[in-house]
Amino acid sequence: MELLKDKKIIDRLKSANRMTVLTGAGISAESGIPTFRGDDGIWKKLNPEELASFEAFYSNTALVSEWYKHRRQIIEKVQPNSAHVALVELGNVVENFNLITQNVDGLHQRAGSPDVIELHGNITENFCTRCGRTFTPAEFDEILSTSFDHIPKCDCGGLIRPNVVWFGEQLPQESYEKAYTAAVNSDVFLAIGTSAYVRPASDLPRYAKYNGALIIEVNLKDTALTNQVDLVLRGPAGDVLPKFVDEYKFALSQV
Repeated sequence: MELLKDKKIIDRLKSANRMTVLTGAGISAESGIPTFRGDDGIWKKLNPEELASFEAFYSNTALVSEWYKHRRQIIEKVQPNSAHVALVELGNVVENFNLITQNVDGLHQRAGSPDVIELHGNITENFCTRCGRTFTPAEFDEILSTSFDHIPKCDCGGLIRPNVVWFGEQLPQESYEKAYTAAVNSDVFLAIGTSAYVRPASDLPRYAKYNGALIIEVNLKDTALTNQVDLVLRGPAGDVLPKFVDEYKFALSQV
């Protein structure tokens, strides 16, 4: 099925110099990583407030640490899918391209996308809450497995936590500022596999829309953003994005 049919949409895409992409859990679900809010989501089985907050981490450090280790091990076993690869190709075509993700799995980087703006951190990174020292996954796992109480502690005595944004925490200021700047200056904004419910990330496509960008949504179903976009592409991102990139490149080749 042809995705790009509307001449006005095609003309907007051909004239675009700045493109921004926001990805959510849906794009990684196709690699086998459970989403948080989908029908098979992680939070359907466990209460997020018991695992994904600093209060939970502080009061039950061993449980939360083991849980994030388990999540990371799931991620380490999967591979980037065709949607991640298509975004690498898209980034090579667009002169000014920005990729923002709500995901913490690092799959965009593993696929080959450079300079990914990670709004919610990266689960493969860990740091001491007291001195700020960073730890590789291997270092974290060793500390966790050798501590008698399964509580990961730095040499300074501080707790070691994953470098992810938990409920109630602010996004990394530098990352959000980069994302905001990319959104408001974009000519085209793609929202891919995101529910558009989690703020402030969900505000980014709306900022782009307010500033005149063409908004395209790629998702399996309607989201909180659907009624505000210019083009809706329904289907798995792994199917839709490679075709979108091919059609986009073809449109650019037409004089």
